[in-house]
Amino acid sequence: MSLIKTHISDATKSAMRDRDKSRVACLRLVNAEIKSLEVDRRGIEIVDEDILLILRKMIKQRRDSIDQFTKANRLDLVAQEEFEVEVISTFMPAPLSVEEIEELIVQAIFDAKASEVRDMGNVMKLLQKQLKGKADMGEISGKVKEKLSR
Repeated sequence: MSLIKTHISDATKSAMRDRDKSRVACLRLVNAEIKSLEVDRRGIEIVDEDILLILRKMIKQRRDSIDQFTKANRLDLVAQEEFEVEVISTFMPAPLSVEEIEELIVQAIFDAKASEVRDMGNVMKLLQKQLKGKADMGEISGKVKEKLSR
């Protein structure tokens, strides 16, 4: 069993003991997503990276919902979604610092011998392996493009 899954399970039990209904509901959603992936894979054990992808997807969905609810002036729903983002984020690893990301980008550009924007695909392949689950690849892509454009 993955460490993150165990941590989520323990947090669910703790929230149940504390009678924290909103936290339990959120954690049950997370557990349901994990269970759904396990059923889809039929016996192949899921690893922490798979769970991180699920959590990242759930956070992204909630942030999109926050934007929509804010535009619709539904502050009650915004608060609920923000709470869920906060709960789900507790299981995510600490994000890399800006300096660490910059170092990895410079190293990947060097390793790929990239000098132009058209070499960006090779750089992104290297970074995808290193940063998968640790950083927003959309932001990374923009930074790589900026560096190669100079």
